Amino acid sequence: MVVKSEETPFPREGRSMLRALLTSLTLALLSVFPAARAEPVDGGHAMVELISERHAVLPGETFYVALKMDLEDGWHVYWRNAGDAGLPPRIDLLEGSTIPDGALGDFVWPIPHLLPVVEGEIMDYGYDERLVLPFPVTIPADAERTVRINLLADYLICEEICVPETAEVSLSLPVGVSEPDTKNGTLIGEWVAQAPLEYDGAARIDTSAAPWKLSLKSTSGFDPSSDIRFYPFGHEISHPADQPLSFGSDGATLELVPDADALDGTLDGVIVVETENGERTGYAFSAEQGEAFANTSGTPAKRSRAAGGSGAGLVGLIFAALLGGLILNLMPCVLPVLSIKAMGMVHAVASGHEGEVRSHGLWYTGGVLVSFAALALAIILIRQATGTATLGFQLQNGPTVAVLALVMFVIGLWLLGMFELGGSIQNTGSGLASRSGAMGAFFTGVLAAVVGAPCVGPFLGAALGAVLDKPAIAVMAVFLAMGFGLALPYLILSFVPGLSRLLPKPGRWMETLKQFFAFPMFLTAALLLWTLGAVSGPGAVAWAVAGATLIAFGIWLGKRSTRPLLKGLAAVALVAGLVYPAVHAADTAGQAAGGSSLYAEKYETEVWSPERVAELTAQGRPVFVDFTATWCATCQLNKMTTLKTSAVQTAFQEHDVAFLVADFTRKDPVIADELKRRQRAGVPMYLWYPAGSTEPQILPEILSKSLVIGLVSQD
Repeated sequence: MVVKSEETPFPREGRSMLRALLTSLTLALLSVFPAARAEPVDGGHAMVELISERHAVLPGETFYVALKMDLEDGWHVYWRNAGDAGLPPRIDLLEGSTIPDGALGDFVWPIPHLLPVVEGEIMDYGYDERLVLPFPVTIPADAERTVRINLLADYLICEEICVPETAEVSLSLPVGVSEPDTKNGTLIGEWVAQAPLEYDGAARIDTSAAPWKLSLKSTSGFDPSSDIRFYPFGHEISHPADQPLSFGSDGATLELVPDADALDGTLDGVIVVETENGERTGYAFSAEQGEAFANTSGTPAKRSRAAGGSGAGLVGLIFAALLGGLILNLMPCVLPVLSIKAMGMVHAVASGHEGEVRSHGLWYTGGVLVSFAALALAIILIRQATGTATLGFQLQNGPTVAVLALVMFVIGLWLLGMFELGGSIQNTGSGLASRSGAMGAFFTGVLAAVVGAPCVGPFLGAALGAVLDKPAIAVMAVFLAMGFGLALPYLILSFVPGLSRLLPKPGRWMETLKQFFAFPMFLTAALLLWTLGAVSGPGAVAWAVAGATLIAFGIWLGKRSTRPLLKGLAAVALVAGLVYPAVHAADTAGQAAGGSSLYAEKYETEVWSPERVAELTAQGRPVFVDFTATWCATCQLNKMTTLKTSAVQTAFQEHDVAFLVADFTRKDPVIADELKRRQRAGVPMYLWYPAGSTEPQILPEILSKSLVIGLVSQD
């Protein structure tokens, strides 16, 4: 007999329990084996990490991932609109990712903070300490098992200097069950909550007169004890300017200083309302042009928090100029001058002439300060006569350039030992007490100032640009601060015996080093000859070379001869070698080619003009503008390390970037006006117009390939 087993169906309650058990087991396993993710990546001055609000995800699900950045103390990164200078963070999908390009949404930008660069003059917007940038990610509907997100984070991070950094970050998430990550989800939620809300009222911008009036009509009203600040998405207004605030029965009005001749369309941005207890709430809106709303102004409020008053602004400019002057000591034409003075100090300290060393330091500082005071006075007078002035104007004059080139050549000959000025370097110490030693130190300071002043490096471009339209006393103060920064290293060595004793003992190495420094001076002379060719044409260069030959002949003849007639002939050769090239440079001024000739023909460049920029931006093309000059050492450094590299040129070609060159080697009032409008004292200045934008981003004065390629790749 066959016995049939009677199958008992599994109870419904049991199936539910089993399903719950399996689900719990799955979640438990996910908690034990969480989503695989890389450790935070050290980008240089920030720890960068990719975090998710999910441990695991479902196919087709949309959720938040965030770029988390923990910054070093004192460093900051930028908002979507960086302000006067800077660049916002960006991300690119890397190979190995299992999601398509369109799966990543836009950043959810938290409301920013003010970042005063130069108090009252230059303002940026951004974040310090920590930034979490959430963005939505949509998982493909056909995703299987695991999705992997590999990103390249590209950002500019700044303290007193700006450094472009990158970090490769990744995240792997299992697919199958949607499981929240409580810790990271809470963090991401906190930063999403800091994004601006949609403004529930109405906004209107009255541009009929300056200042513009932004009137905000609110259904709920504003607390008169609150402070309100407007953060624009574009560059239509002055970022550092104060924004006077007044309240009415139906809203509030902000006064905005325009930074554009006219407003094209709407004014878009965010207002941040800050209560007395420090709580900040942002509201995004688009203000139509028109007459200000009624009843939105009347009672003045406290001034909107800005960059401080004019006194604080001047202090900031002075500090920036001081730092910039310090950096000038590293320029290849200034460093030999400082080093030769230091070598003289070595022997003087060893000989026990410390008192004379201090005197020498003061004379050197005096020479630098007198030169910078004269430069400031010249700029003030030129500004009064022409309405504009820029740093480096002296190198737009052919005779000045010719004489400077020959002076550098003569200094090079002296450093090589072709002739002596008051004895050899080993005798420098014994001559310090003499009048010639003191005056020699003074004119060494003059020389350092003359060759260093045209170089606009970090801190100087923005600081000097901001002060050029200020009162004469402010211009003088900032230029003297710049000069003091240039003189400070040698002055400190002169007055701190402990430091000067750290210098090596005198010996034959001093003469060797002295001769070595002749070659940077010859290179400086060559650069000045190149500048002379751009200012006054190739004929002026030929005359300068002939003048250098005459000078060398005069030095040789004077050294070998004792007869008065031959000595006189040597003196005539020296004078002729200096005078004739300068005279010829004056006669041929303006015969040189300009525009994009600073770049070889293989580089596709155009001559800059405001009209050409307007034409290209109207076509929707991205535009890169290089404001440069042959006499600008920083400009040439950026060309060699960045702009002329094949990687950057390839990126320009691939993204159809129009590369415009504004050559300021010779005087050009249109370029001078543009520099003034952008609050820059001179070159270099780099402007980047993204595709479809008519307002540029002002880039740092020191460029890098990653910075430029990252910008270009955004379009």
